[in-house]
Amino acid sequence: MRIMIVDDSKAMRGMVRRALRQAGYGDGRIDEAETAVQALEEILADPPDLVLCDWNMLPMTGIDLLTTLRASGSGVKLGFVTSEGTDPIREEARAAGASFLVTKPFTADDLRDAIVRVS
Repeated sequence: MRIMIVDDSKAMRGMVRRALRQAGYGDGRIDEAETAVQALEEILADPPDLVLCDWNMLPMTGIDLLTTLRASGSGVKLGFVTSEGTDPIREEARAAGASFLVTKPFTADDLRDAIVRVS
């Protein structure tokens, strides 16, 4: 499985990568993008199997990335890994076509459970 991690924090990208390895996804290719703008270009050029994306980033947020992907016709699976876990945020993510939302702090099991549900 090819997974892309999108987060403006290098430390958080490392934590997600480590959790993916612990969850059993370390054998696949794991790409990283520091911004949603960078991720958008890369996803449209060569879509991964799954995108794990932060919500709060600049200049483009995670939800903006998702809505732009859907508007372009992309059906890539995108799940949020974010500190934003309120019911309105979850509903906005679901309505925009997110595959799941995992809130920080999270465990490798949390991530694995979310990925298994959409695989």
